[in-house]
Amino acid sequence: MEKTKPFHRRKILLIFLCCVAAMLALAGRLAYLMIVESGYYAELAKDLHERERSIKAARGRILDRNGVVLADNRTVCTVSVIHSQISDVDKVTEILSTELEMDEETVRKRVEKVSSMERISSNVDKETGDRIRGYDLDGVKVDEDYRRYYPYESMASKVLGFTGSDNQGIIGLEVRYEEVLAGTPGRILTLTDARGVELEDTAEGRVEPVAGNDLVISMDYNIQQYVEQAAYRVLEEKQADSVSILMKNPQNGEIYAMTNVPEFDLNDPYTLTELTASALSGEALQNALNQMWRNGCINDTYEPGSTFKIITAAAGLEEGVVTLEDTFFCPGYKIVDDRRIRCHKTAGHGAETFLEAAQNSCNPVFIEVGLRLGVDRYFDYFDQFGLNDKTGIDLPGEAATIMHQKENVGQVELATISFGQSFQITPLQLITTASSIVNGGIRITPHFGMSVRSEDGTLLEVYQYEDNSRILSEETSETMRYLLEQVVDGGSGKNASIEGYRIGGKTATSETLPRGQGKYISSFIGFAPAEDPQVICLCVINNPQGTYYGGTIAAPVVKDIFENVLPYLGIEKTGNL
Repeated sequence: MEKTKPFHRRKILLIFLCCVAAMLALAGRLAYLMIVESGYYAELAKDLHERERSIKAARGRILDRNGVVLADNRTVCTVSVIHSQISDVDKVTEILSTELEMDEETVRKRVEKVSSMERISSNVDKETGDRIRGYDLDGVKVDEDYRRYYPYESMASKVLGFTGSDNQGIIGLEVRYEEVLAGTPGRILTLTDARGVELEDTAEGRVEPVAGNDLVISMDYNIQQYVEQAAYRVLEEKQADSVSILMKNPQNGEIYAMTNVPEFDLNDPYTLTELTASALSGEALQNALNQMWRNGCINDTYEPGSTFKIITAAAGLEEGVVTLEDTFFCPGYKIVDDRRIRCHKTAGHGAETFLEAAQNSCNPVFIEVGLRLGVDRYFDYFDQFGLNDKTGIDLPGEAATIMHQKENVGQVELATISFGQSFQITPLQLITTASSIVNGGIRITPHFGMSVRSEDGTLLEVYQYEDNSRILSEETSETMRYLLEQVVDGGSGKNASIEGYRIGGKTATSETLPRGQGKYISSFIGFAPAEDPQVICLCVINNPQGTYYGGTIAAPVVKDIFENVLPYLGIEKTGNL
């Protein structure tokens, strides 16, 4: 019995020592937390009692070259509720459902949801937001932010693009220049008690948002209007699937207008232009929207047809395999290997010079020029003219040229390439290359972006676009201007002639793939003044009904546009030569 006492004393002592050690460890830990980690836990405690609400920044505007606002902002409100602060659920539900014109059950579910903050509705017009704020409802927050607004609705919709609910760009210039246009959001900080109720005696912290910068683009509002009106007229008259028109300055690459009709409403970009949204759903609806948003001038390729004879002629003249005075004979076809490739004039043009062949848009003559160049030299010029590269335009989604691999090109393929068939390019690529051919021979980058300005108008940046390498001699460029002027003066492009102005251009009519469906693409590319081009325009009409020849229906469209635009640009009449 006596022997067990030392054992119990040792056990008690051990327990005591363990308790002392635990207390010392706890005291050490508390000291560490209170002294070393005090800042961290103080910040954490602060965070637990702070509630943050973001404030959207005003997005920078998009302005045309003359300062016309093409994309702007409207003040809207976001209505939210804080569940822990609501004192009368029924009253809040009734007022919000009435003012916001929302289903009462939907509003009630959101009001009763236990969360730090629940959004009831966004993009609420300011007048409604102000009325809701006037009720002074406990737990209801009305924050002002911005929604993108397009004053001219559908104008240049596929160029300007639009923004999503987060105010970020989705397509077009809105997404390409996101870093320029997007501002820096602000925030509102409020302190709450342990239940999440805002403390009345504490000031509300506020970090103001910083507005985005304005983007000035080369588009001219008036020219864009002229171009769209002309496009819609021919779309309706010819019951075409679509019409794409591009107009730019061939000397510096500035794009004055770009349209792809039918356009869509930028203020309502998720409503289809032809089908009702209820008719489609899921993936089918999204595909239809994507198709509606496509910019045919840059996203889609097509067989250019005879407008591409500009490239064949320029290469042939530059290489010296043909002159304007060279004579040919067209029997209405040309046999290449075992293929008979016909001219659009099946009876033939007979004897003609190369200049006359250009006026007549004679396929056999251009086939001959292509064959004289040969596959290797033709592909060299294809590279030299920049046709295998993208243009570098400041818009997303530019498509590339679809061309045969050189090793797969025989005489027949070369023949069809020479007059614009069996490969595909974009309208933008065609007008860019044609611009280089008539502007003196310099490849110029097509673009919209000109400068960036701050909200108060201060100039922040001017965009520079380096001229690319010379692709053609000045002599050949001058010859091409003369040749294409003759096409309009007395050839297939005569329907684009305007009294008092010297116009150059080329027509085209090509059958869409697969062939034999009776569907055609009619087009015309024209420039003025022919002696010193200041403007160039390409019109592409997809699947016109009835008469479909480019010289008959596309050339008059460009003529109509030039009759408005040339005087507007201050280009005076000089008389036809």
